[in-house]
Amino acid sequence: MARDITEIQKKILDFLLDHKFEKGMPPTLAEVAQKFGYKNRATVQQHLGALVKKGFIKKNPKLARGIEITIEDKFFIPRPVIGEVAAGNPLTIYPDAIDTVNLPTIARVPKDSFLLKVKGDSLKDAFIFNGDIVIVNPNNEPSNGQIVIAILDDAATIKRFYKNKNGIELRPENPEYKPIFIKKEYPRFKIVGVAIGVYRNMEWKN
Repeated sequence: MARDITEIQKKILDFLLDHKFEKGMPPTLAEVAQKFGYKNRATVQQHLGALVKKGFIKKNPKLARGIEITIEDKFFIPRPVIGEVAAGNPLTIYPDAIDTVNLPTIARVPKDSFLLKVKGDSLKDAFIFNGDIVIVNPNNEPSNGQIVIAILDDAATIKRFYKNKNGIELRPENPEYKPIFIKKEYPRFKIVGVAIGVYRNMEWKN
């Protein structure tokens, strides 16, 4: 980070960002104190004052929710990339992080979500390219037309999802690739999650 920030200040800043993202407004001092187990709100005021001095937030003491976050478009947080997912032929998904990527705070990652690196070009017409990072939410139920990450025969693939009475179709967005059809009750298939975002680093090295 360009400006020094302590571990507890970063945790508080992350909480402010998450609260605003999830609830549409910043937390009150009481909510910050409750989150971090502070009985004395003066401790919260000290940490928030430090964040003000370092330029991460602004405060309006006349408002109960008078915390304005000023760094959402320029503050980056490292996130682990836990594996690769095929936009082409299925690839192995790894159990441990294979890399990290610095996501801006505006690219919010919901709870339990994770990042995967795309390999291949079967979704190029959906503007998802080789080397892109997809943000995957495992808690969303897929709807027809959404892009999903699926495990098929112990390998991971990313495709557009369609379900009908006969089973599931995983469609590419590239005419050079054929759809994948999965019959009902096929035991070696499961949906891992729904792709909710794409991050592209123009300097990413494949």
